[in-house]
Amino acid sequence: MLKRFWNRGTKQKIILIIIGLILFCVLFILRDDYQPFLLFLRKYLFILLLFSVILYFGIRAVRKTVSTPKKLLKGFLTLASVVLIYVMLWPVGMYEYMQTYNVYKNMNLQEISELPLSRNERIQPYNNIKTMAYESITETQEVSPPQLVRVDDRNQWTMAVQPSQEYFIQRTKDDIEELFSVSSTSPSPRFSNDNRIKATFSIGESLAFSRNTYNAVVQRFNPWQLLNYEPHEAYYMKNDKGNWVQVVSLIKWKGFFFPYPTFGGVMVLETGEHDFNDYLERLLIGKGTFIAAEDVQKYPYLTRQNTLSEKVSRIQAKSMMFLGGFTDPLPWNKKTAVKIPDLVEDQNQQPFVTDFKFTGTTNNAYDGLYHWFGLEPIGNDRTGLSMSVFIPADGSNNVYYYNHSSKKEGLAGVSAMPAKVMESKKEYDWTVNKPVEFRPFIRDIGGKRRLFMLSTIAAKRENSTQFDGGSTPDLALVDVSYKDVVWIDAKHPSKWNEQILNQLGETWKIGENLSDKDVYPNRTEVKPEVIKDSVTVVKDSLN
Repeated sequence: MLKRFWNRGTKQKIILIIIGLILFCVLFILRDDYQPFLLFLRKYLFILLLFSVILYFGIRAVRKTVSTPKKLLKGFLTLASVVLIYVMLWPVGMYEYMQTYNVYKNMNLQEISELPLSRNERIQPYNNIKTMAYESITETQEVSPPQLVRVDDRNQWTMAVQPSQEYFIQRTKDDIEELFSVSSTSPSPRFSNDNRIKATFSIGESLAFSRNTYNAVVQRFNPWQLLNYEPHEAYYMKNDKGNWVQVVSLIKWKGFFFPYPTFGGVMVLETGEHDFNDYLERLLIGKGTFIAAEDVQKYPYLTRQNTLSEKVSRIQAKSMMFLGGFTDPLPWNKKTAVKIPDLVEDQNQQPFVTDFKFTGTTNNAYDGLYHWFGLEPIGNDRTGLSMSVFIPADGSNNVYYYNHSSKKEGLAGVSAMPAKVMESKKEYDWTVNKPVEFRPFIRDIGGKRRLFMLSTIAAKRENSTQFDGGSTPDLALVDVSYKDVVWIDAKHPSKWNEQILNQLGETWKIGENLSDKDVYPNRTEVKPEVIKDSVTVVKDSLN
């Protein structure tokens, strides 16, 4: 048809060329809109080809069959095969099962024999930070999801103050002109002028059209990246020159049979105001500087940093269920299989970004930010801590794990923590207060390295879906071995060890047959004063 129209004359050729150019421009400019479809084809290409082959041979067999009953039988078998494969892959979960196994087989796992020390413990949970940020902005503004990152060698919650989703005009014409950067170790973070950073970004997560972070990054992809990469979370941090940048974590899909997500590097967006030249660049070639996963370590500001998508780290942690073999997670085995415990009341689920000191534990791990998971047995009624998993937050290759179960430590897991905290303070109104985000607190104390779970008590208003941030929250430490709860002072972290020893020191001493020197190594011994009677004093003076 097109060939006949083309051969009619010059006018028809010009029309076809113009239409072709228009279609090309539309496909080129709108590639961010149809990229999700390309990713869908990439992820499920094997399954689609399998269905196509079954349907092709099934229809071919039906057409070659003369007998009507046989045609019906072959048609039914073809349809039944497609339905069976679909049911096995999705409702039964075999697609996710195989995908997770691919992740496990391609991870660089390393078991460690000693837990690392935690440091720079964050006080406020994620939802409290988000709530307090919203208390400091206007009606037409919103904040981007808070992210815990390293800024000037300090751990900070950073987020952008951006136009609200409900105000379309502001989303199309306004820039992001301000960032929040508050300390994660402060019990009472302030969202005042001291922690408001003047930084102008023409691209943001809430902005519209080509100014949207997702759209601008996808427009920057080359044809191969369009098929294999997707933007995920955005982080605000300083680069090596001390300038604020927006770093977008990228997910790369690998494999042909059951593709799986991996860390794909980052796209770095610089500051700058919105103008016409900026608009043309975004529209035609997108915005950002692509840094591949293998090149991230060349940039000091991206090392020991938090740039790994939680979507990737969660499937990596979940894949630890295959530590006992391919068939271990199946219903008739489950001897060592583990799961990520997600607590219903906790609105921020694992992983928890935590600062760890690995020095002295393993030689090839850095000291810095990690995604931590506390894994438990697959069974719904099993709440023991089976494994601690430490995934480098900067996307490094190694994944470290400590196997509590194989060492028969008998520790309580995250799922068991809320009940223990609530039981320790029966006078609390636990209908409006919730212990949230049980993250690891690891210290050398009482003669050995000990693991606790640190939790913040957050309040929730009646009929509200959000936790409210307290100016100085209550903190609870749970000894996962002895299942005892220590309530600590959020404003005095330097006294936490002392508070722990005062409550649990004698218990450890008796339970582990330790000496006073083991449990209280810094205690100064006071020698008893010898009081002499008056006769002895006179004799001593005469001598």
